[in-house]
Amino acid sequence: MNARIRPFAEAHIPAALALWRATPGVGLSAADEPAAIARYLARNPGLSLVAESEPDGQLIGTLLCGHDGRRGLIHHLVVAPGHRRQRIGERLVSAGLQGLHAQGIGKCHLMVFEDNTAAQQFWLAVGAQQRQDLRLFSLNTSASSAPAR
Repeated sequence: MNARIRPFAEAHIPAALALWRATPGVGLSAADEPAAIARYLARNPGLSLVAESEPDGQLIGTLLCGHDGRRGLIHHLVVAPGHRRQRIGERLVSAGLQGLHAQGIGKCHLMVFEDNTAAQQFWLAVGAQQRQDLRLFSLNTSASSAPAR
């Protein structure tokens, strides 16, 4: 099956959320509410992408991609189970990295849950380097919020 890669638009958010909720290993939080995703897309125009099946246009893959001016960050690379192993994930990653490079960003980071071995294998297969010298720490901006996964 063919897949068309195109920019992630605000209209894709409901289908993307449905895909993320149905995919084991994807951690969702308040940062994934529709308004927050819309802000992210507006802040990083053209870097986040979707894959749509052809010819029906069904959303079958996502990549949230952005940067802070010096480092890129990838979130929610997801391909629907029935469409995996067709290089859709690789195409999404490649297009996202090209977009970052075009904006002068030389390195991109991503996070994978420790128990998501399938994602770890994918990232290693596409050339990502697992860092052993760093630990991730998170802080909520509101002191009254409990840490989210």
